[in-house]
Amino acid sequence: MAPRICVVTGANKGIGYGIMKELCQKFDGLVYLTARNEERGKAAVAELNKLGYFPRFHLLDIDSEDSINTFAEYLKKTYNGLDVLVNNAAISDQRTAAEPFGEQAENTIRVNYFGTLNVCRALFPLLRPHARVVHVSSSFGHLSYINGDEPQASSLRSKLGSPTLTEEELNAIINDFVRAAKAGTWKEEGWPERSYFVSKVGMCALARIQQRAFDQDPRPDLVVNSCHPGYVDTDMSLHLRFMGEPEEHCKQLWDSKYPVSEKARHKLLFKTITNLILAKVLCFFLFFFIHES
Repeated sequence: MAPRICVVTGANKGIGYGIMKELCQKFDGLVYLTARNEERGKAAVAELNKLGYFPRFHLLDIDSEDSINTFAEYLKKTYNGLDVLVNNAAISDQRTAAEPFGEQAENTIRVNYFGTLNVCRALFPLLRPHARVVHVSSSFGHLSYINGDEPQASSLRSKLGSPTLTEEELNAIINDFVRAAKAGTWKEEGWPERSYFVSKVGMCALARIQQRAFDQDPRPDLVVNSCHPGYVDTDMSLHLRFMGEPEEHCKQLWDSKYPVSEKARHKLLFKTITNLILAKVLCFFLFFFIHES
């Protein structure tokens, strides 16, 4: 029997590394730590080896379609399938960055949204029945953060929250943000001051679109969720809002038996929840889904 395969992107540090620790302990199969830098990725694997964990490593840069396709082909030839995908890799824009906002927006959207989308397009055909996909999002993925000038912001929220939104329509909306950012008219067109917010709202909306497709897929019981792991002490958070070590946000609720309803699946997109509760959402989706699959 082929082993179960789990892949975590951007897993050499931060939340991704914390997820790796928990998966190495609890996942019944092979866990792949992927990173865009081979040296840092292998160093992370070596650190996990010291702890008694033995994940596999593969180079994966989600900002490179060649790298994505190479990894997909490797998984197909080696295992002919994938059981768990955790899309964690992302970059953050910084308010103090020297680059013009339009350049920040283009880079952040290209990596966080379209990079993850390209990973999904390459790896989703490999998903086996009962596979689980988690997009690591953010509290900033809530529609309320689309808060530029009105009434344009309300119109954007309505479009992004539409239950009939398609991937093509979402891509066009996200690309339109980049255009507005470059033109310097993003606020007047309803968009927020941070491109990171837009990238995470896009990922939450994409998860809903993908789940609708999964619901029609002949492979049974495919589930995707987008969830906020809480503020964690990582480089991306600039270590400013410490709420615990990364692994602390990835280890709870493994044994939870509660089913995840359609309403709960979309809750992050439509309802504000306190950060303390949201800090456990990633763990719930990730480990409940893996445990039940």
